[in-house]
Amino acid sequence: MDLALTRDAVTSDRDLAVKVRRGDAGAFGDLVERYKRRAYYAALALVHSHEDALDLSQEAFYRAFRARRTLDPDRPFYAWLYQIIRHLCFNHHRDRRTRSKHLQEAKPWLVSRAGAAAESEDPLGSVVRRELREKVRAAIERLPAAEREMLVLREFEGLKYREIAELLGIPIGTVMSRLYSARHRLAQVVEERP
Repeated sequence: MDLALTRDAVTSDRDLAVKVRRGDAGAFGDLVERYKRRAYYAALALVHSHEDALDLSQEAFYRAFRARRTLDPDRPFYAWLYQIIRHLCFNHHRDRRTRSKHLQEAKPWLVSRAGAAAESEDPLGSVVRRELREKVRAAIERLPAAEREMLVLREFEGLKYREIAELLGIPIGTVMSRLYSARHRLAQVVEERP
């Protein structure tokens, strides 16, 4: 397919943009249908993840409709949409790096905090607890970043499912799924015999 728009398509985009500015959801739906694949591939090129690209391209359309009053019908719709996609993808990378950095910084504290109180109460069992703590630390490190993040937010920060979902901008079902998977993997690794 030739990505260059024909004069008829530009005119059609302009007509749809005029309707969208007035709040016509049907006209916006036509633009979504026309550009959803292109938006997805643009996001995919920037984030290199199928799931993230789907989420970000959908979010871009949502934000575009919310910002429809800033849409200029005399300028190409896709160029305007692409700026929204680009902004979301760059923010996604920044947020992901920040979360990963915070998790890495918190890991030693989380592991030491988990066993510090127990060691002071029973000096005879401190060796066993230290080994278990090291095993848990190693198991946490082996988890994918998304699952590790869920464990930290739920188990160490005590956030509720809804709070985690709102914080990360993901559905509660995704939070529950990642937590289940993280706990299951963590238990498997901790129970492994040397």
